[in-house]
Amino acid sequence: MGCELGKLTKGGGNSRDAGDAREPPPQPPAPTDPRLPLTAKQKYSMMASWKGISRAMQPTGVYMFIKLFEEHEELLGLFAKLKELRTKEEQAESVELQEHATKVMSTLDEGIKELDDLDTFFSFLTQIGQSHRKIPGFKPDYFWKIERPFLEAVKMTLGDRYTENVENIYKVTIKLIIETLEKGYNT
Repeated sequence: MGCELGKLTKGGGNSRDAGDAREPPPQPPAPTDPRLPLTAKQKYSMMASWKGISRAMQPTGVYMFIKLFEEHEELLGLFAKLKELRTKEEQAESVELQEHATKVMSTLDEGIKELDDLDTFFSFLTQIGQSHRKIPGFKPDYFWKIERPFLEAVKMTLGDRYTENVENIYKVTIKLIIETLEKGYNT
């Protein structure tokens, strides 16, 4: 028994013996729904990295909105409770902004967790897009203004885990989310 094990670990023995000791090759992941512009591996990476975001929803969301208002100050006017917050410090300390940021991040969280069920994903985000028609002064192209602040917030939260590959996955994912929100608004 020890001799056979020794042969296998030292590369001895015939290839048939060594082949019998190995595990079968892993099966490739099941293909994703063709409506999802991510491979199965990319989707897995997205879901795994999103766990880090979901543990830091409020700070990630607040940072995202601070960046949004930094780039698009005019959007503050859409928020009755936030329009007087002019500095980053006022925004960061605002309970109203913290609550709204958490609500938006929870919506994104729910959407991303539905990437395994795209019918639910599209239905949910379409409804969220439609609900924005009730906001006075809101225009569907405003959805796109959150793209870069979202990516910056994800980068800030993930830190070293935010690789070029992860960035590309998040770019594809946020684009799909925003496209769906916009379609929902326009239907």
